[in-house]
Amino acid sequence: MLLSVIIPVYRVEATLDRCVESVLRQHVEDMEVILVDDGSPDNCPKMCNEWAKRDQRIRVIHQENGGLSDARNAGIDISRGQYITFIDSDDWISDNTYPPLLVQMDDIDILEYGIADKLSLQEYIYDDVNEYWLKEKAYTHTYACNKIYRKSLFNDVRFPKGRIFEDVYTFPLLLQKVKRIATTSYGSYHYWMNPSGITASADGHALAQLLDAYMNCKMPIDDSFYMYMVNIQISVWEQTKEAIVLPKRKVGFSLSPSKFNLKAIILNTLGISILCRLCKFLHYFKEPSRI
Repeated sequence: MLLSVIIPVYRVEATLDRCVESVLRQHVEDMEVILVDDGSPDNCPKMCNEWAKRDQRIRVIHQENGGLSDARNAGIDISRGQYITFIDSDDWISDNTYPPLLVQMDDIDILEYGIADKLSLQEYIYDDVNEYWLKEKAYTHTYACNKIYRKSLFNDVRFPKGRIFEDVYTFPLLLQKVKRIATTSYGSYHYWMNPSGITASADGHALAQLLDAYMNCKMPIDDSFYMYMVNIQISVWEQTKEAIVLPKRKVGFSLSPSKFNLKAIILNTLGISILCRLCKFLHYFKEPSRI
């Protein structure tokens, strides 16, 4: 088996068919599609079974509700592909995305492709994962779904059950095992913003988990990554008033005016606690978080 496509399914009656159809149109015969019904209380379990009857490449798992991580892990456990990819069941992929990507995978451990209207990538191969992490600002797109992985990377890695932003905890673990990672302009993942989904409904406590994941990811930190975490810390403080947890760091800045430079100056001179308080009142300094 060449490729295993793992699709967690939970309360997605309106979008499941679109997702599955986009995968089956990929013209990859040596492929299995694993639908993991995560105890969905609607018509999704029946829809999954009907898809399995229609196409022999589809396998179905029915399990008690355990969350997104648990569903992905269940798919990994039974997958037979040399490579693995994930799709959330309210999303879809463009036609002819997988075939040209799979051709590139011979000496690549992870291949990342773009997300429509959200993330554009160019052709580049990294033999140094630290360079990829910082140069591509990969910490801003640790998404599980817009990548193809060599399955062996998951031999001792699973998504953490019960965590929000589970991909931020998992992706750095995979990077620590990677010899070569690449980005490509081929293909496109289409992300549908579900207003009731986990990401859209993330509150300050969820963002605190996101910050914790970044702080413990054991990846290199430069000024841009640090300020990215500062922005998350600001959002956490505004919503929860939780104590500042980021380690101190002197951030460089240039003389040209910008939000980055002004925030860096305040951070360096007055500290992150004062910066958090100022940002509550000065919306000019407000930056979007990962979500």
